[in-house]
Amino acid sequence: MNLFFLFLIFFYIGLFAIGGGLVAATFMQQVLVEKYALISAEKFYSMLAISESTPGPIGINLATYIGTELYGPIGGIVTTLGEVLPSFIVIIAIARFFAHFQDKPAVKSVFATLRPATSGMVLIALIQVFSIAILNPLDTITSPLNAVKWPSLAFYAVCLAVLFLTKLHPVFIVVVGAVFGVLFL
Repeated sequence: MNLFFLFLIFFYIGLFAIGGGLVAATFMQQVLVEKYALISAEKFYSMLAISESTPGPIGINLATYIGTELYGPIGGIVTTLGEVLPSFIVIIAIARFFAHFQDKPAVKSVFATLRPATSGMVLIALIQVFSIAILNPLDTITSPLNAVKWPSLAFYAVCLAVLFLTKLHPVFIVVVGAVFGVLFL
C-alpha cells in the first residue's frame, strides 16, 4: 500500500466519521484491521488505548500514530492530513451556506437522524474496546473462568467505583490506567 492510497483511506474515514474520535476509530478498525489487514487487532487496540491517553482528539491521534507506525513521520503527516482535510472542507462549506438552509425540514431531519446513528457507532466502539480489554480471545479459552481477564476486570471495576464515588478527575484515572496497562498487561 502506498502513501497516496493511505491518504485516501484516511480521507474517507475523516469524511464519513461523523460523531467524533470513537466513530473514526471504529472506521479505522474496520478498514485497516478487517478489510486490508495492515495491522493486527491487538496492535490496533493498543494504539487506540495510547491515543485515548494522550492529549488531543482521539481520531487524529490514532491516525497520526498509525501513519507513523506504518511509514514513519511522513506517514503520520499523510494520515493526519487525510483525517483532518475532509472536516476542514466541510466546515468551510457549512459555514458559508448554513445560515441559508438551517431551518429547512430536510436539514433538521438529517441532523435528527445523525444523532442516534452516531450514538450507535460510539456504542460499537465501546463494545469492541471493552471486549478486547476484558475478554480473552476465543482460541485461548480453556474454561469459563478463563474467558475473562480478571486483573483487567478488577481494575475496571475499581476505576468505575472511584469515578462514581469520588470527585477525582477522570484524567487521573486515565493516567493510572496507562500505568496499569504498561506494568501489568
